Amino acid sequence: MQFSFSPEELRTITDATGSLGETRATLRAIASLEAAGPGDLSFLGNAKYRAAVPQSRASVLLLPEDYDGEPQPDQLFLFVKNPSAALAAICARLEQQLWPKPQPGVHPTAVVEEGALVDPTATIGPLCVVAAGAQIGARAHLQAQVWIGAGAQIGEDCWLMPHSVLSARCVLKNRVRLHPGVVIGADGFGYDFVEGRHEKIPQVGTVVVEDDVEIGANTTIDRARFSETRIGAGTKIDNLVQIGHNVIVGKHCILCSQVGIAGSVTLEDYVVLAGQVGVSGHLRIGQAAKAGGQAGIIADVEPGVFISGYPAMPHRLASRLQVLQRRLPDLFKRVDQLERELAARP
Repeated sequence: MQFSFSPEELRTITDATGSLGETRATLRAIASLEAAGPGDLSFLGNAKYRAAVPQSRASVLLLPEDYDGEPQPDQLFLFVKNPSAALAAICARLEQQLWPKPQPGVHPTAVVEEGALVDPTATIGPLCVVAAGAQIGARAHLQAQVWIGAGAQIGEDCWLMPHSVLSARCVLKNRVRLHPGVVIGADGFGYDFVEGRHEKIPQVGTVVVEDDVEIGANTTIDRARFSETRIGAGTKIDNLVQIGHNVIVGKHCILCSQVGIAGSVTLEDYVVLAGQVGVSGHLRIGQAAKAGGQAGIIADVEPGVFISGYPAMPHRLASRLQVLQRRLPDLFKRVDQLERELAARP
């Protein structure tokens, strides 16, 4: 990854509020504070790395406005409100260079069935299939081998990466991004046990993904048994997440890798579920609640709380129990010793 931005361009892109020092180096890459050398751009995105700034050899450093150190010779400090967000703005410019959108149109190897509507500004890549009745919005981009089911709808500026699937009648609104292998609208996991057999319950609902949602690689979101499964606007979903049928995810939630959510769960807005959190069915998780990694949620969660452990409980209590659990072997030894001493008394 190489690029060429002048210090003036970086000031503009990052909305820098001030600067200190100067550099004549030609920027060529982004690197961590420790690994950076001349020609590299680096940043202080986490306060715990603050001590690494004076030793960093990066030519340009994005720093918080309250940083009070001095640059080395041929080194430029750019002061910004949020170094991580400033770096993201630079990377957004790089992304346009690294993965430019191809010209609009339908690749000769793609299949667009009769009755499908494809906006003339959209791009349909190699070996894609767009089934009858599907609608593809303006500037949408389908990379190779994407499947769009009958009657599905894709809004404006969506980006679907290879091997992603949008099943029949499911809906992506605007600026949705699906990473490779995402499956939206597979049948929900529903069966009735009837006369010794697991009989399939037809899943006739749909999935609606609202604006500005991003969904990580190999994540699956099941269609509803009836009505809809819904993902709220601005929610970000990591790789390998499973969302069951009739789940409602609120706006601007964060679901980290390997989260599993059983059917008919409601997540209110701004919920955060860390890696490998499991949620039992038919529960409600309140607004802005957070669950630590591997938490097992088996009851409703109040808004704003931080829970962890299994079964999930307030985080401080779970942490205390973990400490006490490690002390159990010594505690049992002490109890055994006390029992022996008591038994030896006349």
